[in-house]
Amino acid sequence: MRKHSDRRLKPTPMLSRYTFSRGRRSSFRRREDRLRGGYVDRYGHRLFTVLLWIVVLNIFDALFTHMILDCGGTELNPFADWAITAFGHHFIVWKLAVIGCSLLLLCLHSKFRIAKAAIAMAVILYSGVVFYQIVLMSCLM
Repeated sequence: MRKHSDRRLKPTPMLSRYTFSRGRRSSFRRREDRLRGGYVDRYGHRLFTVLLWIVVLNIFDALFTHMILDCGGTELNPFADWAITAFGHHFIVWKLAVIGCSLLLLCLHSKFRIAKAAIAMAVILYSGVVFYQIVLMSCLM
């Protein structure tokens, strides 16, 4: 006879006491649960690697942006242009904070299809931006 109620009767919440400690749920066994999405207690190494890659691309983007601006280029993104004007060289801290919070939310929602698509789009877009900046800097130098 059980003393406690069965926690499997309710879906796992986005944040619970199991998220940061001893939770074991890292995926869904049933196909319909995987298709619907939901929250888990543990996240895989693959997701961590992809999110870390986005952070690395973000850092390269900020550094290359400063290099291009120092060579006389202009910032095309109006939000980044505002942040550069407002924060100057501390822009990278602002950029990392915004991206870090966004990636934390994407990590928590990573078992939903829309979050998986957003993570894939972030990798593709940041890779494209960094590649474009490398090409641009090679033309400027």
